[in-house]
Amino acid sequence: MLTAQELQINGHRADLLPPTSLEIRRGSLLLASGDGQEQRTALALALSGRMKPGSGILRWDGNSKTKRIRSASALLDSPGVNEPEQHLSVGDLVTEDLALIPRRYRGALLSKPWLKVNSFEDIADLWIEQLPAARRLELLTALALADPAVDLLVLDSPDRHSSDPADWLPRLGQLAHDAGRPLAVVAVVSALPDGWGGATATIGNAVPEPAEETDTAPGAADATPEVPETETLQRTAP
Repeated sequence: MLTAQELQINGHRADLLPPTSLEIRRGSLLLASGDGQEQRTALALALSGRMKPGSGILRWDGNSKTKRIRSASALLDSPGVNEPEQHLSVGDLVTEDLALIPRRYRGALLSKPWLKVNSFEDIADLWIEQLPAARRLELLTALALADPAVDLLVLDSPDRHSSDPADWLPRLGQLAHDAGRPLAVVAVVSALPDGWGGATATIGNAVPEPAEETDTAPGAADATPEVPETETLQRTAP
């Protein structure tokens, strides 16, 4: 289970990530929404252990060590961080990503056999920018899951490639509910799809509420209550 409690990241003038809390178990899909690409990317980086928060707590299966969270998670398609370069072909991307898998899991993974086994041979010679949004997501998630240590997928703004949730939501739900390999899946999006009834979180949902102002009239707190003359004499008498 992934637990984030009041996760916050400092920025130059304002919080890069305002305090945010969420919780998700394996076998579940959570959509975290927020305005601004910087905040969405900051949350994705923090949840996947790629950026240390300024404050707050992040745990994966009760373990708060960043190394443990990072090794169990995959950050996908984060703008300006690890989104595939547009000039790469699918074949080249697969070669690069498979080479990043820890050696103890890599075995004899080669791009051509992998493309064939995972049914991507038909797009092997295409540029990344030529892929439809749904096919792009299928490819990137399959590459992430080539590492058997990955139990947590964190996707940064998959909705930026298509305004139609049908291009990304079904795939993420399928991965989360795969009985053979149940995953915790978090997608950080600009807005929740219409009709979405699953787990949600909002960036900044743990920001403290401002203190309520009292209705006391100015100067009322300093006013001295009137005291009857007889009481005054009694209090001051020797």
